[in-house]
Amino acid sequence: MATAMSASTTREIAVGSLKLGAANGLFLIAGPCVIESEAHARAMAEKIAALCAGLKLPYIFKTSYDKANRTSGQSYRGPGLAEGLKILKKIKADLKLPILTDVHASDQVAPAAEVADVLQIPAFLSRQTDLLVAAGKSGRIVNIKKGQFVSPWEMKHAIEKVAGTGNEKILVTERGSSFGYNNLVVDMRAFPILRGFGYPVVFDVTHSLQLPGGEGNQSGGQREFAEPLARAAVAAGVDGLFIEVHDNPDRALSDPATQLPLDALGPLLEKLLCISHAINKSKP
Repeated sequence: MATAMSASTTREIAVGSLKLGAANGLFLIAGPCVIESEAHARAMAEKIAALCAGLKLPYIFKTSYDKANRTSGQSYRGPGLAEGLKILKKIKADLKLPILTDVHASDQVAPAAEVADVLQIPAFLSRQTDLLVAAGKSGRIVNIKKGQFVSPWEMKHAIEKVAGTGNEKILVTERGSSFGYNNLVVDMRAFPILRGFGYPVVFDVTHSLQLPGGEGNQSGGQREFAEPLARAAVAAGVDGLFIEVHDNPDRALSDPATQLPLDALGPLLEKLLCISHAINKSKP
């Protein structure tokens, strides 16, 4: 079994005025799972951005124009590519925030790259060569989510597919591994292994809490474990955190069982920053 050695630091990647990785401390990628409406997405972006500004925490707003891998074909997917990117373009321009969104097919990459600063490869698509290459050629930052079915050391190949285009602006995200049916576990060994490839590593807190297909027609989840898993990941040395956040998760149109309540985000981030400062031997 081939593994990468742990890296003490990862390379620095710039997104606008933000510096990610290296010795720059934690950063946050957060927002609702999917665009439910323009007003809701904007309100969430504003509130999370204000919270992060107060904590001096670098922040990238995320949401999806389409959730193409919902459990049921009857589930809400989002407004679609054209309308979704229109909404994200307005939020980016008005709030001056960097934007992350998913791409699911190669022909979505060019239009998404005109708006988004970070193109995200969904976990189920982390081995799709044409999609990875297209995202790399866009010149945007590419966030590759590790598939639930992929070992940490196998992510070397996904990384090389993007880096082979000449684009080394890469983030790698851990989001749990399949454990039997309808369950995920997070192997903390994954973080130093992934960091060994030299790129910033992100922990997807909320998707790691999923019970895939656990409610029959949709995924269930265990939101109550968000804090302990996030704390462990920060202590293990991740560069960034990915958290889906909603002002009323139980009524969310996607992933209601795992999205973090907005009012819980601030207290959680304060604890995580304390852990980060402690392991980096600096004052909060």
